[in-house]
Amino acid sequence: MRTAHDLILAGGLRGKRVLVRSDLNVPLDADGTISDDGRVRASLPTIKALSEAGARVVVCAHLGRPKGAPEARYSLAPVAHRLQELLGAPVAFAADTVGESARSAVRRLWDGQVALLENLRFNPGETSKDDAARGAFADELASLADVFVSDGFGVVHRKQASVYDVAQRLPHACGALVQTEIAALKRLTESPERPYAVVLGGAKVSDKLGVIANLMQTADRLLIGGGMVFTFLAAQGHEVGKSLLEAEQIDAVKGYLDQARELGVEIILPTDIVAATAFSAQAEHSVVDANRIPADWMGLDIGPESAKAFAAKLIDARTVFWNGPMGAFEMPPYASGTKAVAEALAEATALGALTVIGGGDSAAALRRFGFEDSQFGHISTGGGASLEYLEGKQLPGLTVLEG
Repeated sequence: MRTAHDLILAGGLRGKRVLVRSDLNVPLDADGTISDDGRVRASLPTIKALSEAGARVVVCAHLGRPKGAPEARYSLAPVAHRLQELLGAPVAFAADTVGESARSAVRRLWDGQVALLENLRFNPGETSKDDAARGAFADELASLADVFVSDGFGVVHRKQASVYDVAQRLPHACGALVQTEIAALKRLTESPERPYAVVLGGAKVSDKLGVIANLMQTADRLLIGGGMVFTFLAAQGHEVGKSLLEAEQIDAVKGYLDQARELGVEIILPTDIVAATAFSAQAEHSVVDANRIPADWMGLDIGPESAKAFAAKLIDARTVFWNGPMGAFEMPPYASGTKAVAEALAEATALGALTVIGGGDSAAALRRFGFEDSQFGHISTGGGASLEYLEGKQLPGLTVLEG
């Protein structure tokens, strides 16, 4: 797979229009302020390197899930402002994706300058399932550039116009971010240093079944928390009250528990739970045994004893992958489990372990708790993409770059 660094070393980028597909899907507060600029910062190295090589850099990205038409709340305008601050150089912002504003912005670029197009998903062709509609939009995007660089790891598992189809229409390469992400994930799948521990959380076990099946072949320990843990507890015959439960997945989970025993993979489940009368920070809550959750209460975090047990299983690990919080960490009464895992991973990193955070809510939790990115081995910008990679799936946005 050719890289942006290869293009720069080969020379000839000066004056060329380079379309960069970045992942700038940042969280915004109600007033439109970016609450976590981690993805913007992660996109900087590729944009800077191309700019310094004299390319005319045209950045494209999406934000949120608009329905194929402009929506003010999903505008990339705040991102353009932040990108400009971080680059320390002007960033021209186009008010559309492939219309007159975009074409004008690209025409006015000088060597080394940067433009950002408006939200790609304002055009229905970006996410269309129809090859022709998606291809037509890709044709328009490709007409804005001479070269394509794919640097949005968070979308490489999507067969979308700016991820897949544009790469078929232009000379292409992967950016520094995608290169870094692949290198980190390969270390998890190709002879990882042991003990290898995997921490999985989040709401739904159904989202993680594929990756659990695949990791069962490589990991030494699986630590399960978050909303998905209650399906595991139910599979063991325990009462879970009003906790999140996917009853239709109980049999599948029983199968994984049996398989883990056969393979010698240790599955660690919480022994205590922080349960509450309602999904609210103000609700009555208490620590209860994991097998004795009251019928009219719901579990919202792993308990303090479980947090200690999880930490003990992580601190001596040599390789750790974490995807998904241990509870409803956005509410202080239910944040302790997730914070304990983060602290353990930071300590494991300091002791020389490779720690990979699988993006999404896990990365958001780290920043909410005040951790620095440098305290961990690698923080992925793509939770879904990293899970599908570890599941062993072919990711369209990567396979197309190999051609």
